[in-house]
Amino acid sequence: MQQQKTSHWLIAFRVIFTAALLACILFIFRNSMQTGEVSSARSQAVTMLVNGFLGKFGLGPLSEHIIRKLAHFSEFMLEGFLLMLCLRVYTKHVIKHVSWPILGGLLTALTDETIQLFVPGRSSQVTDVWIDFSGVMTGLIVGLILLGLIRMCILLYKHRNED
Repeated sequence: MQQQKTSHWLIAFRVIFTAALLACILFIFRNSMQTGEVSSARSQAVTMLVNGFLGKFGLGPLSEHIIRKLAHFSEFMLEGFLLMLCLRVYTKHVIKHVSWPILGGLLTALTDETIQLFVPGRSSQVTDVWIDFSGVMTGLIVGLILLGLIRMCILLYKHRNED
């Protein structure tokens, strides 16, 4: 039996998406390793920036606590999205294997909060694990929807060109 050769594009996307996923996870863990003082200073700076932007539209202000939780959610949503892209370039059976990125996202969230137990001025919270995991699930769903839309567009394009 003859094996099909893997396309150069597929290999390139595997490398790109895997590297992006690893960079995202390293970014998450690097943020967790910052001391409470450094983390708080960064959060305050972001809070001022966001509230300055919102103020231009007559919105806000948001508390530093909300900004921190939104940051947790956002970085893990990016991880979930990248997990879905990685899953897709390694298998065509995304739904069948979706438990792997779900588990990976949950393990990242648990590891993130565990790291914070050992960093001065930081604490670990179960609510943050839930926020992180919700971000992962949202990213996975967004990725799945986008992949479905791309697939529909490709099928529609092929169908139109057959006529």
